[in-house]
Amino acid sequence: MYKAPVDEISFTLKHVAGMAGALESGALGDLGEDLVDAILSEAGRFATEEVAPLGDVGDRQGSRLVDGKVQTPDGWRDLYHNWIGGGWNGLTAPEEFGGQNLPHMLHVAAMEMWNAGSMAFALGPTLTMGAVDALEKHGSEALKGTYLPKMVSGEWTGTMNLTEPHAGSDLGVLKSRAERRDDGTYRIFGQKIFITWGEHDFTDNIVHLVLARLPDAPAGTKGISLFLVPKFLVNTDGSLGERNDLFCHSLEHKLGIHGSPTCTMIYGDGKFGAEKGAIGYLIGEENRGLACMFTMMNNARLAVGMQGVAIADAATQKAIAFAKERTQGKAPGWSGEGMSPIIEHPDVARMLLTMKALTQGSRAIAYACAHAVDMGHADGDKTTYWQERSSLLTPIAKSFATDAGVDVASLGIQVHGGMGFIEETGAARYLRDARIAPIYEGTNGIQAIDLVTRKLPLSGGAHVRGFIAELREIASAVRASNREGFGATAARLDVALDDLSDATEWLLAAVSAGKLSEALAGATAYQRLFGLALTGAYLAKGGLAKTSDGKDEQRIALSRFAAENMLAETSALKDLVVTGADSLAAARAVLG
Repeated sequence: MYKAPVDEISFTLKHVAGMAGALESGALGDLGEDLVDAILSEAGRFATEEVAPLGDVGDRQGSRLVDGKVQTPDGWRDLYHNWIGGGWNGLTAPEEFGGQNLPHMLHVAAMEMWNAGSMAFALGPTLTMGAVDALEKHGSEALKGTYLPKMVSGEWTGTMNLTEPHAGSDLGVLKSRAERRDDGTYRIFGQKIFITWGEHDFTDNIVHLVLARLPDAPAGTKGISLFLVPKFLVNTDGSLGERNDLFCHSLEHKLGIHGSPTCTMIYGDGKFGAEKGAIGYLIGEENRGLACMFTMMNNARLAVGMQGVAIADAATQKAIAFAKERTQGKAPGWSGEGMSPIIEHPDVARMLLTMKALTQGSRAIAYACAHAVDMGHADGDKTTYWQERSSLLTPIAKSFATDAGVDVASLGIQVHGGMGFIEETGAARYLRDARIAPIYEGTNGIQAIDLVTRKLPLSGGAHVRGFIAELREIASAVRASNREGFGATAARLDVALDDLSDATEWLLAAVSAGKLSEALAGATAYQRLFGLALTGAYLAKGGLAKTSDGKDEQRIALSRFAAENMLAETSALKDLVVTGADSLAAARAVLG
């Protein structure tokens, strides 16, 4: 059973991601370490004792559509109400609407623990929090006053409606339409698919954020507007009124996240109400809805990265526990009686340590991204610096962590052997759940395009160059520490950062010269190269930290393992970035 690693999460936040310095400088307001520890401890308790025990229930039962209504797994409705009763839904929301306005670092740390307990359950609150952020930043005062208090409290949930059967990643071709009405409202018509928690039995109202196109809108993404479309209309006194003209037509049958209802939503079919068309309210300006939705999507990308971290940690915990109990053969050097626990076999230990390093590296990357988000919101003369840092780290945090979630969950099954392929052990659920994360909220391939074409050129490339220079300081500090436990960490990190620098300069030059095909041929390889280099650097930074928890030597040992067993891949990845485009172009004919 999953147990939230509160101590390791707290260490990474404070000593690797940068929270300790932010607390000391006052950048996080009057937030103190005692409150941070209390929040993390309670979030961990809730994840361990209340969410995790219902994770398998949700996976086995799934959500069901019965007589047009979605029934969630046994115990989940009560779990949700316990969750909002703890105030978790408003952790980072504005105080004026009932939120606590706490740092994003605390939000992602808590979300890691809840997702590890059950990714399918945590998806619902994740979407609501994103909808709150988009509405708070772009909605009218009237809309915010009507909807935000209930959404912040969790009494109402929110969704994001983008995808259509013919329009996935390319939103410019979506067909859902909006018609103006004289009273200032709009009527929404269309079909949306893959709508996470689009219908459920947790709350009595659901607030949908829907992208649609007006009749006179420009073509492409410049002609998309964003609308708030509630399941039930809201009366002037705040009570619920008539049912809006929208409904869940069906639920998807999925590889994983079974407890999370993934809905096909129909708007404007005339099923409810005398007049066809779901009543919607404009968020932001007409034809500028994609910019509003990206507020929600950018936050969601880091949240999805946290899902990768969460699954990786849960899968690692399960695999280590199994490897300590399962006995097979006699490992070299085993002196005990009978067969040795499989954790004593070198290859199993290698797999477990790889899982551990990928998990901790991904966690550090994601938390560092959240730290940059927080610092970008703080007043000061480095606002632009931190905003560029969060922009640079977001695609890496989303892609590297979600790829790690899949890789770690797969290794977890391998550690279990044949028992891992049997659903009874629970190891397979992690792989099934993890597999969606590299796909939704912008595929990892799209993240790579964003990283190479938009994020590397920030400040003319100066920001990414400065970041690499900061990472080199970690390698220098490892070398200066003279700690034998680090082994060849500094030297291996130097090589990885040289590879990262060389690949970065090549890509910056290619993008500047307009050679996009050549640059994008190696974008995914570059994204992984960056993530591995960051993993090596952040694990080393953790090893350099001196704490009183007695785990310093363990952190140094994990840093060395990652440097000497995983960073060799960066040279091959650099070669793919720099030389892979020609062979890719030449082989295209093979695809027909």
